[in-house]
Amino acid sequence: MSLLEVRGLKKYFPIKSGVLKRTTGHVYAVDDISFSIDKGETLGLVGESGCGKSTTGRAVLRLIQATGGSVTFDGTDVMAASRGEMQRLRRDMQIIFQDPYASLNPRKRVRHIIGEPLDIHGIGTEAERKRQVFELLETVGLSAEHAERYPHEFSGGQRQRIGVARALALHPRLIICDEPVSALDVSIRAQIINLLEDLQEEMGLTYVFIAHDLSVVKHLSDRVAVMYLGKIVEISDSNLLYDRPQHPYTEALLSAVPIPDPETERSRRRIILEGDVPSPANPPKGCVFHPRCPRAQEVCTTAMPRLAVSGEAGDRHEVACFFPTRYEDGKRTVSDTPFEGASLGAADAPPIGED
Repeated sequence: MSLLEVRGLKKYFPIKSGVLKRTTGHVYAVDDISFSIDKGETLGLVGESGCGKSTTGRAVLRLIQATGGSVTFDGTDVMAASRGEMQRLRRDMQIIFQDPYASLNPRKRVRHIIGEPLDIHGIGTEAERKRQVFELLETVGLSAEHAERYPHEFSGGQRQRIGVARALALHPRLIICDEPVSALDVSIRAQIINLLEDLQEEMGLTYVFIAHDLSVVKHLSDRVAVMYLGKIVEISDSNLLYDRPQHPYTEALLSAVPIPDPETERSRRRIILEGDVPSPANPPKGCVFHPRCPRAQEVCTTAMPRLAVSGEAGDRHEVACFFPTRYEDGKRTVSDTPFEGASLGAADAPPIGED
């Protein structure tokens, strides 16, 4: 049984205009996505800025209210949970925010920042909470003397370590890592990534790792889901997706990842996508990627392909494309016949469940 099950998750933000602030449209930030994560697994969620990655993470934790869909954590319906049930779930579901400069309260000392979750949930006595704060600081590579300092007295990497310590305070089972290293220097990134890996092994943590750096995601993730304009277009085991991508958007992303071999780097083909990413407030009809897709055909402009098992790369490799890349005897091929497994989805945006 999966630890986390997400089915048909949607988040539409209303667009208000006029003196009366009436709803005149919606931003389709997350549009009908599904995935599952097993205990102890890391799922990487990648895509361009604005594709809905961070919104997905916040909707899963109910930090923002989803428009539709379901989220099930270890058999518990997160969307239907009461306020008291949600507070109990918070002990098992935590988040590490992207910006270590904005995610920590500048008016509080580190011991208050890390100890606040323990206070809210009434865990231990004051002396026990203080001791646990010291232990958490040491766990993330800091020392007890840092407990009395304020966030502005730390570097970016140290602040992110404090954020990690805060997320670990309640001994959660699932942590959403929302681009936790994108604001850090390259050398510091490696330290935080190694820290997350070590903590996962020691504590049996499950991660959703959100990032736009595909090299980081490959290093850390067991499986990778690729998002484009609010939808998951491909999801697979990490090595399989990097070695044999099937969606044209995934191929374009991977072609931009530098390879530390000058000969290989010079000889490989870089895929340059034409046009700009469409607005999530006015997504294209049919497949959302078709305006930029080099292999789009008429069917792509009238229907959105559903995420389906490709049939040739294992049950855990799914792609939402009518014309996915095939691999036969080590050679790439693209069929002119639409992939039957993708079937036909609705051409237009689904009805809105909120005003």
